[in-house]
Amino acid sequence: MDENEYRTTYNSLNVQHCVFEKAILILNCNCRLHEKFNLAEREGIRCTDNEAQKNCSIFLNRSRAKARFALHLTEIVGNLLPHSKEIQVQKGALLGLQPELPNLPDTEIPDIYSLIEKALEFCNGEISQYPYEQLIPSISHHPARSKRTRRRK
Repeated sequence: MDENEYRTTYNSLNVQHCVFEKAILILNCNCRLHEKFNLAEREGIRCTDNEAQKNCSIFLNRSRAKARFALHLTEIVGNLLPHSKEIQVQKGALLGLQPELPNLPDTEIPDIYSLIEKALEFCNGEISQYPYEQLIPSISHHPARSKRTRRRK
């Protein structure tokens, strides 16, 4: 299966994609509203709640936009970031919602949407009104995952 065919099939299967897919697949994050599926030996994540997906999307897009300077980027075209920067925004913003937890790559987030719900409560149900500036230190100081070294024989 070539990559274009894979992308087309993936998008047809995953109509309501999870915006925190990378954090769930790569890191130790979880969400009560996600559903995993497999396609061509790869895993994908979809959201099971339309309203939750909308709130998460607004939260992540606003976090990306506010973190542009902290990430040393002049612009973000179409909400596309390099993989490491995307992980930094996703995990850093989520950890910024719970400052009592250490800002480390192995810090576990048991339920992403419960954090989004807390943010919704904080801003009276309008996620776009959340003070995203408070998340910037957490995003900019979130360390990259350490590189795995291959053992030589």
